[in-house]
Amino acid sequence: MTRARILLDLKPALDGYAGIPQESRLLFAGLRSLVDKYDIEGLLQHGSETLFAHILSKDTKLSPDEKLLQHSKSVVSFYGSKRKGFPAKVKKEINKYFTIKRLLWQALKGKPLDLGLFEANLFDDFIWSSFFSKTLNPTQRHIVTTANHRVLRTSRRTLHEVGLRGFSRFHNPRYLSVDTRNYNFFIAHTPFPGRVSPGTNLVIRYHDAVPILMPHTIGDKAFHQASHYYALRDNVESGAWFVCNSEATRGDLLKLFDVDSRTMVIPNIVSGDYFPEASTRTQALKVIQNRIHRETDKPFSKDVNLALVLQESNKSFDYLLMVSTLEPRKNHQLLVAAWERLKYTSMPDLKLVVVGGQGWEYQPILQQLRPWIEQGELFHLSNVPSNELRVLYKHAAATICPSVAEGFDYSGIEAMRCGGLVLASDIPVHREIYEDASVYFDPYDPGHAAEKISHLLGDVGRPEALSIKQAAATVSGKYTPQNILPQWE
Repeated sequence: MTRARILLDLKPALDGYAGIPQESRLLFAGLRSLVDKYDIEGLLQHGSETLFAHILSKDTKLSPDEKLLQHSKSVVSFYGSKRKGFPAKVKKEINKYFTIKRLLWQALKGKPLDLGLFEANLFDDFIWSSFFSKTLNPTQRHIVTTANHRVLRTSRRTLHEVGLRGFSRFHNPRYLSVDTRNYNFFIAHTPFPGRVSPGTNLVIRYHDAVPILMPHTIGDKAFHQASHYYALRDNVESGAWFVCNSEATRGDLLKLFDVDSRTMVIPNIVSGDYFPEASTRTQALKVIQNRIHRETDKPFSKDVNLALVLQESNKSFDYLLMVSTLEPRKNHQLLVAAWERLKYTSMPDLKLVVVGGQGWEYQPILQQLRPWIEQGELFHLSNVPSNELRVLYKHAAATICPSVAEGFDYSGIEAMRCGGLVLASDIPVHREIYEDASVYFDPYDPGHAAEKISHLLGDVGRPEALSIKQAAATVSGKYTPQNILPQWE
């Protein structure tokens, strides 16, 4: 049987721990495991830097040392130029100007961009540490580092800019083509600002329509809105297929374009690293102490000794947990307001643990967190690996998922997989994904959220909490690799 050749977008894997980066790693590893059906390679591309890629195929006639040097230059190019100062900035802008002009002409002529070859087995540590280690278990290292990868020199942002600068009142954006002749499918995460070769099926892994439907919640609003919309429209017009991560996301896509016959829903894969395991509350306290987000300016006032706070709280350290990047649509401010109500009334000793890096428009959120951080009542963590996150999920009084918009929302399912209790905002995607394994609250009403949390954590709500936890094992089991990967076959 001839295996389908697939090129899978790994550009998001360069980024953070959760969300689209996490899905890109899990999907690549999952499809690579289906070796009898698919021959899969990864597309390596930077978000903003131009990469070095001069080896186009294994047949390129180079001596072993020259070949290794070319690949090594590709690795170095991922880190960009370290030169600073005004002259370096001017040179960079001049290079960017002429690069855009050249690529606009290339797009007009329809000449595709070549893909360089990168043999991962020669630089397996780079591939593992830069693209996969934040999500995958080390047992999966071999399967992702033995794949070949292709390098697209032009950055993702430059592809967007070329397309948008080709836009005028007389014609649509002119997107560059990429030479994908050797592949049956190219799977891209988010709308892809380019065309594929005839004979290659473009598949968009569509995660959400937030840049269009909720542009007020994102950074660099005008660019992200335009780049998302026009690339998406071009994907639609070029006949792309869309694999959405939820029915809610599919519904948002269909609000924009009539592509019902070219859409399907396959939920995200949740890592096998989330499961119930024996651990102690002391371990949870150690994780909190060691993973404090150090970039926060003066995270604690001088009179707060974090170690002492945690030591004194060892027997009664009850905390709510939220795992999400700090950005407006995640709704941290609603959760903090609800938690404050509980602190001021029935639960004065309840702590709040927030896990996540700084995303779009994070400053107002951090300002709201800081007074409580300084008092040792709220803990902002980052760079928490899955084995430690398991401990936090298990020992949390509840994991709260308060977003006003999501495409999927990993944290609730991860918490369920670890035996945790989940409360979530009453939005369509949460109802769809979490089903009866969560209690829901109004994402715009902190009083309602506080009421639901108080009820579920109190004596009266204990039977309901137990029932929810029992349902969680069944609901969360739907998103394991064993249940999701067959849907891609």
